[in-house]
Amino acid sequence: QVQLVESGGGLVQAGGSLRLSCAASGRTFSSYRMGWFRQAPGKEREFVAAISWSGGNTYYADSVKGRFTISRDNAKNTVYLQMNSLKPEDTAVYYCAASHGTIATMHQGDYDYWGQGTQVTVSS
Repeated sequence: QVQLVESGGGLVQAGGSLRLSCAASGRTFSSYRMGWFRQAPGKEREFVAAISWSGGNTYYADSVKGRFTISRDNAKNTVYLQMNSLKPEDTAVYYCAASHGTIATMHQGDYDYWGQGTQVTVSS
């Protein structure tokens, strides 16, 4: 069992930056692939970014490519999402997800564990 706790959300103006963190419980964090997803009001949850267990492979949604960076620190059991050049359309609840596996995946069904989410609001 893995518990995930996101933090770092908040209110920011368009063009600003935020860094989300996701702290994971357990001693086998390095064996988990991790992902970030988001859900805007009235919309379905969508993929944002994913990272392999080693951090060597990453994937991004086209809408955030070049602006967001996913990274992980296995020694701290934490995955990060650095978000730059934020836009109002990035406003959503952001969720961290984890599953056993080595290869990063963008498919929600591949993830077994989810955090409670953190709100990101970007004002215009």
